Amino acid sequence: MKKLKIVALIALIGTFWSCSEKPTKPKTGLWRVAMESPGGELPFNLELTANADSLTYTATILNGAERLAMDTVTVSGDSLHIPMGIFEAEIVAKISAEKLTGYWKKRRKGTQYVRMNLVAQHSDNQRFINKNNAPSSTKNVSGNWSTTFISDEGDTTVAVGVFEQKGQNLTGTFLTPSGDYRYLQGNVFGDSLMLSCFDGSHVFLFKANIQDQKMEGSFWSNIVSHERWTATFNPKAALPDDKTLTFLKKGFDRVAFSFPDPSGKQISLQDERYKGKVVILQIMGTWCPNCMDETKYLAPFYEKNKSKGLEIIGLAFEKSDILAESAPRILKLKKRFNVGYDIVLGGTNDKVEAAKKLPMLNKIIGFPTTIFIDKKGKVREIHTGFAGPGTGKYYDQWVERFERLMEKLMNEK
Repeated sequence: MKKLKIVALIALIGTFWSCSEKPTKPKTGLWRVAMESPGGELPFNLELTANADSLTYTATILNGAERLAMDTVTVSGDSLHIPMGIFEAEIVAKISAEKLTGYWKKRRKGTQYVRMNLVAQHSDNQRFINKNNAPSSTKNVSGNWSTTFISDEGDTTVAVGVFEQKGQNLTGTFLTPSGDYRYLQGNVFGDSLMLSCFDGSHVFLFKANIQDQKMEGSFWSNIVSHERWTATFNPKAALPDDKTLTFLKKGFDRVAFSFPDPSGKQISLQDERYKGKVVILQIMGTWCPNCMDETKYLAPFYEKNKSKGLEIIGLAFEKSDILAESAPRILKLKKRFNVGYDIVLGGTNDKVEAAKKLPMLNKIIGFPTTIFIDKKGKVREIHTGFAGPGTGKYYDQWVERFERLMEKLMNEK
């Protein structure tokens, strides 16, 4: 009899424990997330939808026209977990009725992480909030701006700001010689410009004061980086030709390498698969959102044209040059974007170290860098950076130029 009572008591305790541990369901729909950046509040928008199993969720990050789905979202107790596996990052937040409170963290190197606290409010579709009650009549910054970024050490980078403003709402990006800042979204209140972006990896905050046809402000990236920037309105603003920045050293007309794929198999341009074919080398990294944008374009292009004698090899330069550590990230990227071409591990993502692995190049100044090789194995063009879909007409121009070059190379005998 005593044994039966003990069993019943244990069952009762188990039932109570199970009930007390029942996950707290977050509200679905739109959320405004505000991260605590060194430059002040850094907002982005997030849409949360319940999956068919009623236990997991899908989180979609919203930046301007971008809709970026994260990995499967889970709930543990009263905490929401939004993983971003490719970037080795995660959002963890405590759930309450209309609010989420927590942090975003991302692995930098080894066991080192960057971390930012955040608060999210349900049913709020604002980007920045007009806290200073700036007048509704604001400056308009639509158009192109010749821009210079100045690091705290005094180094400079030229860029082109491309903006579209409707009322107080602002979207756009900055193009640089090594790529673009993807989809930026924000507001203009009076003479103050504010733009932000969060894509799981990059955390960007731009602020500026607008005076006539000039702007001056600051740019914060994650926690560790700060730059000043100035801009002048210039409809003809342009960057240096991306085909002139990285090139073959004198005496070279082709590229050679042998790097392992995720299984450990060595891949080389001398392999039978690549002989007599047009080959694109995509110097990239799984950590690089610009590279992801390029991969989104290249993967379906490859499927449409591989029967015409096209091959692509992704040369991934990762945070670690240890295959066991980087192979899972490469495989995740291949699965996410349905990549049918080889991606190999070239080494670490330091630009100087990456250039040492390809010593026939003068340098590598940005990821991605794309090398075009003809059917005879000779390098025909090298493009630095990638103007992604967030750049609007510049992306369209890139696609047109790319497809024209590929048609020429594939039609050659």
